[in-house]
Amino acid sequence: MAKIGLFYGSTTGKTQDVAETIQKELGGDDVVAMYDIAEVEDSDFEQYSNIIIACPTWDIGELQADWSGYYDELDNINFSGKKVAYFGTGDQVGYSENFQDAMGILEEKITELGGKTVGHWSTDGYEFDESKAVKNGKFVGLALDEDNQSELTAKRIKSWVSQLKGEFGI
Repeated sequence: MAKIGLFYGSTTGKTQDVAETIQKELGGDDVVAMYDIAEVEDSDFEQYSNIIIACPTWDIGELQADWSGYYDELDNINFSGKKVAYFGTGDQVGYSENFQDAMGILEEKITELGGKTVGHWSTDGYEFDESKAVKNGKFVGLALDEDNQSELTAKRIKSWVSQLKGEFGI
């Protein structure tokens, strides 16, 4: 069985593409099982002690549609004792006032449900005004901007995955 469950929502395919890249960097489907949040069962979360949550920010600081539809269902899941990493895609230029808010919204809820956040990421190299995903001066997870900084994505993923391997103990 895979050691990590990666749960993603993706409308345009960008977040799914990044999820697949992260899965490969972590060792493929033997290590990471991927779940489209639109098709997930609550019990899918229970089998993993290491979880990655992936959600783009939509509109003005909103969750992606499939995550929005599943948000209340998160209350049914016991995240106690689980390490949870986050990544999101967003546009820091066009939406500078709420860059990566979706990642912050999900992290706050899952933390309230007992999840332990891992995979914090520096805000260095980004230009935005506000974000619900920033706590104690760092993003709660990997922030990617495919619209304005796609040339940095591969390097950021490699660095973050290396960090996660240590934090997940794999």
